[in-house]
Amino acid sequence: MATLLQITGLHKSYGSHVILDGASFTVSEKQKIAVVGRNGAGKSTLFKIIVGEEDLTEGDVKIFPGTKIGYLTQNNPYGDEDKVMDFLMKSSKKEDFVCAKVAGQFQIKTDLFDRKISSLPGGYQMRLKLVSMLLEEPNLLLLDEPTNYLDLSTQLLLEKFLKNYKAAFLLISHDREFIKKTCNQTLEIDQGKTFLFPQSIEEYLAYKVEKIASTEKANQKIEVQKQHLQKFVDRFKAKASKATQAKSKMKQIQKLKTIEIVNPISTSKIRIPKVEDKKGVALIVDDLAIGYPEKKIADKIFLEIERGEHIAIVGDNGQGKTTFLKTIAGELCSISGKFKWGANIQIGYYAQHTPMTLDNSDTVKGYLERTAPEGTKDRDIFEMAGNFLFKDDALKKQISVLSGGERARLCLASMLLNKNSVLLLDEPTNHLDFETVEALAGALKESTSTILFISHNRTFVDALANGIVEVKNGKVTRFHHNYEEYVYLLNKDIDNDLSSLSKGVVLENSENGKKQKNREKIKEITRKIRKLEAEMKKLEEEKFLLLSWFEKNFKEFSPEKNKRLSAINDLLAKKEGEWLLLQVDLEQ
Repeated sequence: MATLLQITGLHKSYGSHVILDGASFTVSEKQKIAVVGRNGAGKSTLFKIIVGEEDLTEGDVKIFPGTKIGYLTQNNPYGDEDKVMDFLMKSSKKEDFVCAKVAGQFQIKTDLFDRKISSLPGGYQMRLKLVSMLLEEPNLLLLDEPTNYLDLSTQLLLEKFLKNYKAAFLLISHDREFIKKTCNQTLEIDQGKTFLFPQSIEEYLAYKVEKIASTEKANQKIEVQKQHLQKFVDRFKAKASKATQAKSKMKQIQKLKTIEIVNPISTSKIRIPKVEDKKGVALIVDDLAIGYPEKKIADKIFLEIERGEHIAIVGDNGQGKTTFLKTIAGELCSISGKFKWGANIQIGYYAQHTPMTLDNSDTVKGYLERTAPEGTKDRDIFEMAGNFLFKDDALKKQISVLSGGERARLCLASMLLNKNSVLLLDEPTNHLDFETVEALAGALKESTSTILFISHNRTFVDALANGIVEVKNGKVTRFHHNYEEYVYLLNKDIDNDLSSLSKGVVLENSENGKKQKNREKIKEITRKIRKLEAEMKKLEEEKFLLLSWFEKNFKEFSPEKNKRLSAINDLLAKKEGEWLLLQVDLEQ
């Protein structure tokens, strides 16, 4: 196979902080490589160096003739006013039917082609970035966390595409399930070095366990040998006749070195304080309607959650998962109906915006001490901090200098220190490497707390959930299958939809597609959609200004701006839900 990319002796540092230290590997045609490593190991930095966005300190990056790289970034390659098909044709310089064929692989249908990209839900915007990149016909893809914030439907579409993709790619992901389904080789970045293993992530982890076991045995033999030599030295060092031999034994001891064992990816373990195990009903939801004063998101909700259940709240983005969780958390008023928590229940709520509310003047250690329950031992605080990568000097850091990911980890550490009988978690795995994700899932699985959670990380959901609540098309219902069955059924629906797309005409005139619909109804729905798009654009602009302020004034703490940012996020979620419901009406 032809070589596409060669990295040799790559070094990258920021001042005294070394990121990459002699990284070397080669990528050839058709290789499907998972790039794994702890947070901060240098995975994203490596990608940026390859595409020229970052300078290297030392080494060589050789891109061979014929290599065409497609780089999926978190940045948006389109403008606020760009429409779907116009952008695809402009960026790819290809005909509309070619763009439509690729877009169809990601369920971007004709009724979206004349929509502004900025008004689309996040999952569809990511789909569009993938389509745009693929229309350039690259033979080496660099995918940096493509599943971040993607709903399950979009993840499954991307998974299907990558499984059938004929060219090469490097994939950074913290979801082991996604890696298992798409990659057949593993590149680990650890301590600045790279190691390319020519098999899947599961086989690589098994190899690491075996290698560590072998190293531990070798270290044990070395320790036994050192103890034997030391006994000789201790016994005879004072005797003149044996002094020379004793010195020789001392030199042998100094030469005997054990092999340092770096913790393997799968060995992290988190311990959560135990909660009293009680039986009975934790939550009763009776004819509940949720949403906002001007818009109902879902109604006729009847649920009963038993104590100790671990419920995954699933559904596409914009359907109302967060709205439901915020309502039962007491953060959002219900429209009608009621819900009731069981007696003596203490609720811990982790929201996506929670990290933004921290006091910048506090320190990591100070925040954990202040928020821990009375009587919590220092060792328990330090252990929980260490679980989320706050050790030694990191405990002294001021919150003002923490990154978004560090703030999120700090909030999780604080919440888990408290003995909450109920945990409500909205995307708790964002910003966590997959070792920590899996350790968190393992700890929560053993917990007797009642847990209701939203997560797009399939490994996390599969490990933790023993029940499913689906939010879809204005309804919130108990799904009477396990998560594996839920994914299977969703996959089946996607396969049927893609099959019908491939059999039909991919590109059709939008008017022809609507001939049998009520024209007045379409006109009214379209007017509402346009109005929503304009409102969402204004909110996005205000959000951008607020986030820019936070970046420039990261040492300042503004409760007012935090409150406004939270309100904007709520409004955007609500309007995105309205937009999706209108799209459903448009297709009926």
